[in-house]
Amino acid sequence: MNENDPIAAFRRLHASGCFVLPNPSDAGSAILLASLGFSALATSSAAVAFARGRPDDASSLGLEATLDNVREIVTATDLPVNADFQSGYGATPEAVAESVRRCVATGVAGLSIEDATGDVDHPLFDESEALERVQAARSAIDASGRNVVLTARSECFLVGVSDPLETALRRLVAFAEAGADCLFAPGISSREEISEVVAAAAPKPTNVLAVDPAWMTVETLGKLGVRRISVGSALARVGWKGFADAARAIATTGSFRSLEAAEPFATLNRLFSGPWPHRR
Repeated sequence: MNENDPIAAFRRLHASGCFVLPNPSDAGSAILLASLGFSALATSSAAVAFARGRPDDASSLGLEATLDNVREIVTATDLPVNADFQSGYGATPEAVAESVRRCVATGVAGLSIEDATGDVDHPLFDESEALERVQAARSAIDASGRNVVLTARSECFLVGVSDPLETALRRLVAFAEAGADCLFAPGISSREEISEVVAAAAPKPTNVLAVDPAWMTVETLGKLGVRRISVGSALARVGWKGFADAARAIATTGSFRSLEAAEPFATLNRLFSGPWPHRR
């Protein structure tokens, strides 16, 4: 594989150190992030859903819209892109494999599969079924001939199961044995929990979602052994907050002073006038 290939570059990032995997919502935000020097990007199901006026729900966005967003971000820059692929967009392991095949074909360097069902009464797939879905994703990637990084996510901390740490640890170890390259339990927030997840996942790399800005930094998480840090929908929600605050100020005061915080038109116009795809 060519050393400049995005998949090879993405795998090198997972081999040592600690890197940030920010989450753009579209081509423009991907180009902006690339211009700031980030080494890789990841899609966010919530970011793209909110941009389309929909909730973060696999059934409300769907496979085709997800693949369209992945393609848009993959082609916007030369950076490796990891696809937030929810629970695999398939009712069966066979259907997951077909959806993963299509995702790999977009040119992604990685993708993540989670074990959440979206059902409030039964929020996680049974462990055996969750394993089968990870195995199906692994088989589809292997059959593609592209060494895409497979991340397996356990959503225990996000869906309210009892004893989420114990459940996540057990599932992540099983996912690693099923062929996952990287392990991820979004929602873990304490140093102690993160250390336990990193130790259980080793030697596979661990992804942590930056959920507690009060103490989480690249340095502190790196010292705990975390290899990859993502921000999920947070950057998109920061944008929504700025938009809402500025619009709210206009609506309530009649003043346009809130627009003084806008990024200069010329800055954005110059950024987006560069070669396509954007290259650092």
